[in-house]
Amino acid sequence: MSDSKLIDGFEHIPYKMESFSEKEMTERSKSYFDWLEERRSVRDFTDKAVPKAVIENLIKTASTAPSGAHKQPWTFCAVSDPAIKKQIRIAAEAEEKESYESRMSERWKEDLKPMGTNWQKPFLETVPWLIIVFKRVYEMDGDVKANNYYVNESVGIATGMLISAIHNAGLVTLTHTPSPMNFLANILERPKNERAFLLLPVGYPSSDALVPNNRRKGLEEMSVFYE
Repeated sequence: MSDSKLIDGFEHIPYKMESFSEKEMTERSKSYFDWLEERRSVRDFTDKAVPKAVIENLIKTASTAPSGAHKQPWTFCAVSDPAIKKQIRIAAEAEEKESYESRMSERWKEDLKPMGTNWQKPFLETVPWLIIVFKRVYEMDGDVKANNYYVNESVGIATGMLISAIHNAGLVTLTHTPSPMNFLANILERPKNERAFLLLPVGYPSSDALVPNNRRKGLEEMSVFYE
């Protein structure tokens, strides 16, 4: 006999999960932090192939994220086609060049210097996969628009889980946000209800990859406890 119940006409099922002692919780939370602390944004990739099944699993992991009214307002476009990657690189570099030359303030460019980045984005072609995350700002039910809720928050959470999943798979990525990003919807022929949210190159780091030796904020700098 099922333990499910109907609430307002909708099925709800019992929730079960593994529980841990306080000692185990502390150890597991510390271990997870130590492991994720090793994650870095990487700009130097190799062209070594990554199986499509891995990318599928990464996307499915991201899709487990919570979302407003469970609308799941996201589309993940995974690109390995060299011709499409080339199109994306050309369009992205055009926007980035314009940004560096006329859109960005001097303060912004100064803040970017420690990252060692510029308008050139060769990794967009080198990397075996690009995952472009689109937010679905609304849905279409025939000719009628249907609302999605907390779209940016929902897609942001899903993207964070995707980045964690990429690290878990032994791969690296970079949060790339060429601005504006309308060209991505055009190249990938996405419907009007979708807006590009983030572009993630996914692959292996090159043998000579370097990352900024950035310092992350300590706990006391980013948290306030009320006990």
